[in-house]
Amino acid sequence: MSTAPQLSVVMPIYNEQEALPLTVERLRPILDGLGVDYEVVGVDDGSTDATPVLMQKIRQDWPEFRIIRFSRNSGHQAALKAGLDRAFGDYVVSIDADLQDPPEKIPEMLALAREEQLDIVYGVRGDRGSDSSFKRRTAGAYYWLMRKLVGKRMPNQAGDYRLLSRAAVDALKALPEHQPVYRLLVPWLGFPSGEVVYVREERVAGATHYPLAKMVRLALDSITNFSAAPLRLATYLGLVSFVVCIGLAIHATVSYALGSTVPGWSSLFIGMLFLGGVQLICVGLLGEYVGRIYSAVQARPAYFVGYDSAEDDERDPGR
Repeated sequence: MSTAPQLSVVMPIYNEQEALPLTVERLRPILDGLGVDYEVVGVDDGSTDATPVLMQKIRQDWPEFRIIRFSRNSGHQAALKAGLDRAFGDYVVSIDADLQDPPEKIPEMLALAREEQLDIVYGVRGDRGSDSSFKRRTAGAYYWLMRKLVGKRMPNQAGDYRLLSRAAVDALKALPEHQPVYRLLVPWLGFPSGEVVYVREERVAGATHYPLAKMVRLALDSITNFSAAPLRLATYLGLVSFVVCIGLAIHATVSYALGSTVPGWSSLFIGMLFLGGVQLICVGLLGEYVGRIYSAVQARPAYFVGYDSAEDDERDPGR
């Protein structure tokens, strides 16, 4: 772009034909009222419903709305990465299209970053009353575990709703992460940061795109991408199994010396099961890391962009 906007809003979108019009209706007046040049980068993560058509209609009425479309579904983090990689703004805000994170907090984030010269402003969920009890408990366990891995730099209950300066975005782009988890990478940078607290709302329409399976996948990606602790866990399990085996060996020796006629098949059976289980866990953990090494060696990109409306604007500056 000949003149970079002051603000970019990156919005990963996947099958949001019901929620997207409501999101745009609520987001546009807020951005228009900021008094700054901005762009909204809608990243279509291979939607299979009417979302691509809706995005084209929105772009016709809203020139600041930009479309990036994947050739296939690549996942939420990949869509977020594409938006950060291709955003032009001096400040970049990432927000989902389901209105669970209120866009009314964007002016507050921008003002806080400018006033205190911050590179990162986190949107922190002060109240998750709209989530189910199970999701609140699992989310609490996730953030507790991540803070143990990353340290206290990671704010509690901070998701992907955040503001980043251009310096922070460029630093993230320079990292050689194949499968980035930005909830951990952004705090890891250690840049000056602040927080804006908000109440998490219910989804405005449609069904959640983060069921239990994806939540487990996110937790596994977070742990294995950022820490070697599971490998150390395998070592600890091996040590425990060794101690148990020593105990069983002593028990068998004493029983033999006392002339005990107890067959001992139960202790042997339990020992075999325990050792087999520990070995499978260790092999599984090693396989997870080997798989990630294999994926990194392949060096396949996290996403393929099939269309970017900014390229149309470059060919036709009069748009």
